[in-house]
Amino acid sequence: MACQSCRTDIFKQKLGRCQRCMKQLTFLSIGGWLTWLEFFQATPYQIEAIATFMVSLAFTGLLTLHLLMMSYYRFVKPSKKNTTYKK
Repeated sequence: MACQSCRTDIFKQKLGRCQRCMKQLTFLSIGGWLTWLEFFQATPYQIEAIATFMVSLAFTGLLTLHLLMMSYYRFVKPSKKNTTYKK
């Protein structure tokens, strides 16, 4: 993996910083929901429909966590670059 955050094993450090993970989750979420809508919306009580729904929900939830943490790091948490002053 390319970025420094992706090389760590701690999940909290990756959350909201890994662009590769967010891109993958975006494609997986869209693909999962489109699959569920196309093939399983008519029969929502089949095992395949429930599994596809739950997987899509998990991908979307993790993507939401990534986006929330990304906005937290950008807007709420002060960066170390702004705290140093040159005289």
